[in-house]
Amino acid sequence: MGKLATIARRTFLIGSVAAVGGVAFGVYKVRQTAPNPLLDDLPQGATALTPYVRIDGQGVTLITPRAEMGQGIHTTLAALVAEELDVAWDSIRVEHGPPGAAYYNRAAIEHNVPFADLDRGHAAEAMRGAMGVMAKLLPMQVTGGSSNVVDLFDRMRVAGAAARFALVAAAAQKLGLPAAQLKTDSGSVLAPDGRRLTYVELAPAAAEIDLPASPPLKAREQWRYLGKSMPRVDMGAKCTGTATFGIDVRLPNMVFATVRMNPAMGAALVKFDATAAKAMRGVLKVIELPGGIAVIANNTWRAFQAVQAVQCEWAEPGYPATTAAAMEAITGSMTDKHRDSRLRDDGDVDKALAGDTVLEAEYRVPFLAHATMEPMNAVAWLHDGQLDIWAGVQNPTAARDLAAKAAGLDAAQVHVHVMLMGGGFGRRLESDYVVQAAQLAVAMTGTPVKLTWRREEDMALDFYRPAAVARLRGTTAGKQAHALDVRVASLSPAESNLGRLGLPALGPDTKIIEGAFDQPYGIANYRATAYRTPAGRPVSYTRSVGNSYNGFFIESFIDELAAQAGDDPLNMRLALLTHEPSRKVLSAVASLSGWGQPLAAGRGRGVAFHLCRGVPVALVVEITVTKEGVKIDKVFVAVDVGTALDPRNLEAQLQSGVIFGLSAALYGEITFAKGAAEQTNFHDYPVLRMQQAPQIAVKVLEGGGPIRGVGETGVPPVAPALANAIYQVTGRRIRELPLRKHIDFV
Repeated sequence: MGKLATIARRTFLIGSVAAVGGVAFGVYKVRQTAPNPLLDDLPQGATALTPYVRIDGQGVTLITPRAEMGQGIHTTLAALVAEELDVAWDSIRVEHGPPGAAYYNRAAIEHNVPFADLDRGHAAEAMRGAMGVMAKLLPMQVTGGSSNVVDLFDRMRVAGAAARFALVAAAAQKLGLPAAQLKTDSGSVLAPDGRRLTYVELAPAAAEIDLPASPPLKAREQWRYLGKSMPRVDMGAKCTGTATFGIDVRLPNMVFATVRMNPAMGAALVKFDATAAKAMRGVLKVIELPGGIAVIANNTWRAFQAVQAVQCEWAEPGYPATTAAAMEAITGSMTDKHRDSRLRDDGDVDKALAGDTVLEAEYRVPFLAHATMEPMNAVAWLHDGQLDIWAGVQNPTAARDLAAKAAGLDAAQVHVHVMLMGGGFGRRLESDYVVQAAQLAVAMTGTPVKLTWRREEDMALDFYRPAAVARLRGTTAGKQAHALDVRVASLSPAESNLGRLGLPALGPDTKIIEGAFDQPYGIANYRATAYRTPAGRPVSYTRSVGNSYNGFFIESFIDELAAQAGDDPLNMRLALLTHEPSRKVLSAVASLSGWGQPLAAGRGRGVAFHLCRGVPVALVVEITVTKEGVKIDKVFVAVDVGTALDPRNLEAQLQSGVIFGLSAALYGEITFAKGAAEQTNFHDYPVLRMQQAPQIAVKVLEGGGPIRGVGETGVPPVAPALANAIYQVTGRRIRELPLRKHIDFV
């Protein structure tokens, strides 16, 4: 194989890069392959054939460089490599691995282009290419946006196939046979005469062989692991309580800390008096931080008690400090001055809405907390000129760089150990708790510091999903929607999050309007406009981001139009959809739920469709209205993922999305007074309880299109389907979340 077709063993092909942007960034830099990060800290006797495969005396370890938050991604990503490497499933070990440029997430960044997911035109693809270049150059190793399998489906299979190529080549040299005569099986290379060489014994020689840039990959009919429901690689440890989450990390001679920050996030600490706290048992130090204080003690409970004894005077925030003021700022931004984008403008909406039968409605959703079960925490240890951090993070490269800045170190001096995490939902894309741990490690140089937030602090210092308001107008002709005008106003999560990373928010924030402009409805006159509310309380991404509220807005209003037209709401959607996989998904959920079959008095169904991250999903909720309130009986979900890599895990992800969506639809609401959140724990920010959980039936379709992830997909249609079911039974149209403000649930 010629040198032009190979790459050096210290680097590895990490994904093709579109030529667009090459001139601006320099063609060499864009095309340059990233170094293998495993080689920087490789244990003695170990070999790292690619950034995803490490082999040592104990066997094969697969690197799965995305955050495991319970969604099962380590299992699916490991299967991508194991499939092509040809190793036995029960023999592998799996690790997240270090932060590294080789693990940048192109798909997550490409999704932010101001084009619909289904738009594959030249302009859309050129901009996606430019965004991919940006992802590589920064680089951004993020877990989010249902992007993991989209981004790594090819890259990790190539990594496994390239490693297998090198191992076979090494065996060929050792055996004196042509590589074509050799086969692989369960971590060994087999010769025709029965001789067997294990990957462990071949790895050192394989490390000297140049890797192919484009090794052949298995056809689907040859797959052993992919396309099947695989045993979860984390399940045994989690079931036996031996899995190590960030909050479980213990080091010798560790001290324990917690923080107390201005509850009006971002506002300053004026002054504090720690006299009483310093006199408490076990307290070692009280340290001032930007915007608050930290207490370091000899155990976490004593730190918790002492931090509440500190007398703090807080500055007031420079943004609206009450719920009413925050909502007024959002509605007040629906002006030309604050127009962020108009990403859809089909037909002549103004002319179509000039008649007297125009339906108008305003919808509202509140701020939402991420409310992860595991509160924010991190362990930091500054020693021997380096900073080690153990934490659950969704953006380890950003966490490393921000911690380095806080500690006055170079990024190369910071080692981030990414731990299992008890929920993320976008909260752990932020690195505030990691930065705090780094600051405390500097104050306690030589001693490991374990920072754990109290639940109350975790709820108060969240970067919430922003509230949003939509004003919709529409009309029908016959039994079809003829015009739809949707205007959505909200704070910009991209502007807020990127600002904390020191990056500019270029162009419109598609998160504000995603799920409203990009739905494959063939409405002749369709306009979608986004308005960016001036920056207020810091906000960030959450599970499905703008889709989480725009799904509620659009799908509730489509139901209103169906009622105006006197049409069945599912039939109207089928007639409007122009995307065949979406039509098939909607038909599938109709069949799955028995749509159209009569139900007993007091019972009813509601339907919603949504296209999220390119994935069409349809959902039906079946309810019973009792004297005590609404009981959610069943939920039916149909989705098309292109190719189902792990059917059981996909089903679990969609069930999870339903529960997450129901929690937000029924209960989710953060309110403010004097800049502080009024909710403090799960007693006043409840989530769905086990006895309330409905039966959930899932049907996964494989339409053969681009492979897609479903971590977020199940969330957006839940609230509108439930609200539509309530309307079908009671005749009450609820246009505001959470629903419990308007109706009781049992």
